[in-house]
Amino acid sequence: MVLNAILGLVMFGIALELRKEDFTALIKNAKSSVAGLTAHFILLPLLTFALVKLLQPPPAVGLGMILVGACPGGNMSNMFTHMAKGNTALAVGLTSVSHVLAVFLTPFNFSLYGSLDAGTASLLKEIHLSFFEVGQTIVIVVLIPLAIGMWLAYAKPAFSAKLSVWMKRFSLLAFGFFLIAAFVSNIPAFTHSLHTIFPLVVVHNALALTTGYGFAYLLGLPKNDRKTIAFETGVQNSGLGLILIFNFFNGMSGMAIVAACWGVWHLVTGGTLAWLWGRSSVHALTANDNR
Repeated sequence: MVLNAILGLVMFGIALELRKEDFTALIKNAKSSVAGLTAHFILLPLLTFALVKLLQPPPAVGLGMILVGACPGGNMSNMFTHMAKGNTALAVGLTSVSHVLAVFLTPFNFSLYGSLDAGTASLLKEIHLSFFEVGQTIVIVVLIPLAIGMWLAYAKPAFSAKLSVWMKRFSLLAFGFFLIAAFVSNIPAFTHSLHTIFPLVVVHNALALTTGYGFAYLLGLPKNDRKTIAFETGVQNSGLGLILIFNFFNGMSGMAIVAACWGVWHLVTGGTLAWLWGRSSVHALTANDNR
């Protein structure tokens, strides 16, 4: 319950910064919007399942990979997009819409691909996991706080602007709390299996970032939009993944380690890419000014 409440407050804080313009920006840039959502909710879950079948990790680890691949985008993707000189309006809109769609698509993708592998399917049967139970949890900890936050931002814009500053700080502390909770609950498993699970997370995250950027590139989208879609596909809401793992799988160690490692590693890869892309954009502008 504590983890649920914390994630709900994080989602509420994100919603305080949402505006109508964030959604109209998606409509104006429909091709990139559809590309981002397709990469996130269709390509990434499918390729994650293919990766699990190829690498054949232990069932709990494979199920953790499938769950992370089915989660909506993390809010850090917006900051990385801004740092990388990407399309920030597109990033904010995609993150928001992905959390709304996650009510249906996260449990759908998780149940679908989790049931297609013999090892992961056996775990789902042991837990008796229900599509509707997962969806209900996402509604409670994601959709309702988002709706309340958006209403407050509309009704009390000045107050919500001040409150959002504190909620940003709370979000960082909350994310750290998620990771610490996952670590404390699985200390023996972390020390025993981290060296085997972490490389899988590195490969999985690289696949996600490459899928987003590569798909946008094949569609001929502008470079700024390609950067945005890469972050939206490669930076997942692993906090939501941990919530679902603790709620439905009793903090199963293999799954929890995958989600916790992803939560740290996507900050490293996202921050590094954002710095490199942001730097290259500045150099390109400087070169153009000097001509």
